[in-house]
Order: sequence, then structure tokens, then C-alpha cells
Amino acid sequence: MTSFCGASAESREMSERAKDELEIFTGNSNPALAREVCEHLNVRLGEAEVGRFPDGEVMVEVRENVRGGDCFVLQSVCTPPNENLMELLLLTDALRRASAKRITAVIPYFGYSRQDRKVAPRVPISAKLVADLITTAGASRVLTVDLHAGQIQGFFNIPVDNLYAMPVLIQYLRRRLDDQRISVVSPDAGGVERARAFARRLNADLAIIDKRRRRASEVAEMRLVGEVKDTVAVLVDDMIDTAGTITEAARVVSAAGAREVIACATHPILSDPACERLTRSAIKEIITTNTIPLRAKAQAEMANLKVISVGGLLAEAIRRIHNEESVSSLFN
Repeated sequence: MTSFCGASAESREMSERAKDELEIFTGNSNPALAREVCEHLNVRLGEAEVGRFPDGEVMVEVRENVRGGDCFVLQSVCTPPNENLMELLLLTDALRRASAKRITAVIPYFGYSRQDRKVAPRVPISAKLVADLITTAGASRVLTVDLHAGQIQGFFNIPVDNLYAMPVLIQYLRRRLDDQRISVVSPDAGGVERARAFARRLNADLAIIDKRRRRASEVAEMRLVGEVKDTVAVLVDDMIDTAGTITEAARVVSAAGAREVIACATHPILSDPACERLTRSAIKEIITTNTIPLRAKAQAEMANLKVISVGGLLAEAIRRIHNEESVSSLFN
């Protein structure tokens, strides 16, 4: 006769250990950053298998008890974006079905963020669809870094913390430039607010490049508004993709008399032909972060690339979310 008189001591211990425990899981997009965050928080990386079935479908299995746990899934939606997005969704769904108490999607680089509005009559708003998918999968909160468009936060019906990489980038720039005269340049009008924030903290002049396109991937004309002569020009953007915009901007500010040109961007997408363009450009140094792992080509060919880690920033935000503390001070 089978007895059901209660859970064993071992199972009770496992339940207590999982309840409210901070647990971090990751897919295959940026495991190095996930491990670094775990080191900052002095926690181990959660055990989960994220692979592929023979037909190419994503396979996920969480291999530990997460019932009642406070789970964080760290996954950038970078190249290949569809694969990495699917891993994020399935990991989130697996944790929800395993009775995790709360699931926070930590997305250092939010893919599809440039498709945030209708630019033609019959096109999707892809960023909104991705937001809906993440929420439906079971995320109760989102933590990200330098969204391309701030209004994407409004696409979610759950809390979204949009951290800025600026504090860690500013620290490096202050050491790198010391007491030199600096001008901060926005490569387009859409990034003026970001460039102004950098200029204020670096006590630098502000310049803007007026950019006019003939088509989405082609820059037709660039005009500099502001003074950069005899300064170190710091080009500030949220991402570098094919590098067409930022290398043309470097040419413009160099022609305007800047004695040195530095590029500073949070997300190093570096799609082809970015490496070739940056190597041939007037840019002396490219400063970026590890929200996206560098491609092998960029590591091999770009000696002037400096990567600053956002691991500590993400770890502190995760710690505060877990402890129900304010995250807003990290935005400054």
C-alpha cells in the first residue's frame, strides 16, 4: 500500500532552496556576459540545455528546480536574431511552466528595435510584435540596455528597465582623453539627446550631422552643424551596424578640422562590410561594449577596437530588481 504522508526531507530542502532564490539562465547568444554577471553576483549559472533538434528546431530543457524562484534569462537578440529570439522565448516558457515565481528577460541588445514604427503603408511594427511574444512567453519584467527608440518601453504591458551604457563608457573616455578639448558629435538628428548627455558629462562642445538619405541603406548627404576644429571628435551612437553612417560622419568631422576622431557605440553589430569600412576610415579608436559578442572577423582585423564590459552594470540592476530596490539611479 502506497503512502502519501508528505514530501521527503530532500524534496522539502529543494523547494526551500528554490523559493525566492536569484537564478540566472542563458541561451547561446552571449554566454560569456552571463557568466560575468554571475561572477559579480556570486551566484552560479543555472543549468539548462539549449540546443537543436535534428530538424533545426530549438530545444530547451531546464535541468534544476526553479519552483518559486526569481529567474533572470540573459539573452541578446543579436545575430542570428531569429534563433536567439526563439531561445529566449522557449527558455522563458520553460521556466514559467516549471512554476518560477518571477521571470525577468535580460536583453542586453534588443533585436528588431529599429522596426519601431510604420515607415510604409504595409509593413509590420516588428518591435511591438517581439514585445508581445516576450510577454506571452511568460516574462514579468524586461531589463535591457540602450534601446534604439525609447518608446519601445510602451510596447510592453510589463515593467521595462532601459539601462544606459553611458556611465561605463564615460569612465573610459575621461581616462582616455584626460584634459584634451573634446567635441561630441551626433551622426544624425535622432541621436542628439544621447550626444548632449555625453557632452554635458564630458564638459565638451556639441555638434550634429544633418543626414539625408535617398534610400534606407544609403546616406546621400551629410552636413556638420557645430564646431569641431582642433578638438578630439567623439562620434556617439547606440549601435554600429554596417558602419556607413559613422564612417561618413568621421570623414565629415575630419575634413572640418578635428585632430582626432573616436567612435563610441553601445552595440557592436558590425555586419558586413563594417570591418572594412572602419579599418579604412578616419576613426582612430572604436569604443563599444559586450552587449553583443564580437564576431571573429572583428576580433582578428580591428586592432583599434576597445570593448568595455556592462557586466557590472547588469549585475547591479539584477541585484536591485531581486531585492525590490530602486533601479532608477542606474539611469543617471
